[in-house]
Amino acid sequence: MNTSPLATLTLSVLDLAAILAGYTPADTFRNSVDLARHAERWGYRRYWLAEHHNMASIASSATAILIGHVAGGTASIRVGSGGIMLPNHAPLVIAEQFGTLASLYPGRIDLGLGRAPGTDQLTAQALRRDQHTAANDFPRNVQELQTYLSAENRGSRVRAVPGEGLDIPIWLLGSSTYSAQLAALLGLPFAFASHFAPTYLHEALGLYRRNFRPSSQLAEPYAMACVNVIAADTDEEAERLATSFYVFALGIIRGTTLPLQPPLDSMEGYWTDYEEAAVRQMMTYVFIGGPATITRKLEAFVAQTQVAELMVVSHIYDHAARLRSYEILAELKGSAQHAEQTAVAPSQVQ
Repeated sequence: MNTSPLATLTLSVLDLAAILAGYTPADTFRNSVDLARHAERWGYRRYWLAEHHNMASIASSATAILIGHVAGGTASIRVGSGGIMLPNHAPLVIAEQFGTLASLYPGRIDLGLGRAPGTDQLTAQALRRDQHTAANDFPRNVQELQTYLSAENRGSRVRAVPGEGLDIPIWLLGSSTYSAQLAALLGLPFAFASHFAPTYLHEALGLYRRNFRPSSQLAEPYAMACVNVIAADTDEEAERLATSFYVFALGIIRGTTLPLQPPLDSMEGYWTDYEEAAVRQMMTYVFIGGPATITRKLEAFVAQTQVAELMVVSHIYDHAARLRSYEILAELKGSAQHAEQTAVAPSQVQ
């Protein structure tokens, strides 16, 4: 029996809290809570928010506050960071913030950590003055954070209260092989940012799995990949919706940060051949189409990567269309599970 990889795949949401053209961050936050509530009903496992700064297109700069807002508006879905950019913060501050979140919403908070600043260098300097050494200190800072969250730290002169002794899963996030190797060394789950940095996906996953060392948090390697999905009821409608995403990605290439724009009838004349090639290379793992197209492409991706979990980001301007995209993905997983459960084993030859 051929089983679809989607049947056993865990689905989660990455929300970059995109600001829509013509709307405000307050509108973004209302949409985030609404999407999280729908995702919870549709069976998504996690809802993560990413730390970015000084970007007119993204409203998740105060990430811990927004995580609390989404967790307070939902009941069971895990809410967390994808991720907190640790070079921007003292580990004790993050331990206290996430200890507070885990105390308010026990058993529902994830702490994903990234090594990049999540912004430009000038803003990074404004966030934390010792930026030149912060990224190099990432392994030490991760371990310091783990110490603050451990029950064994209760005798220390510096303690995270709340936070100490709480069960807050730590993830390492990466777009290269660096964090993959560190996650393997520390025995932590690993999430790869293939939604914008596809180049080292397979190499990073291989290094992580080969070098993994069991820890008190994790006995076996657990890998997640983040991808872009724009699903609609037809391929044509999905391609139209995707133009908002292309313009968003083009802004990264051009160094501009406009709010997420409404879809266009065509990208013809909007970008040069070079810009189109650059966007398409950066966005290698974007899955656009109707249900059949999405199923075929995602099955191939999961079969190739063998990831246990897929975190999905959908840059779609219209909120209803964005909800529908996530709903379609949940329906595809449900259909795959139903097909697996109802499959009849072939009769034995007498």
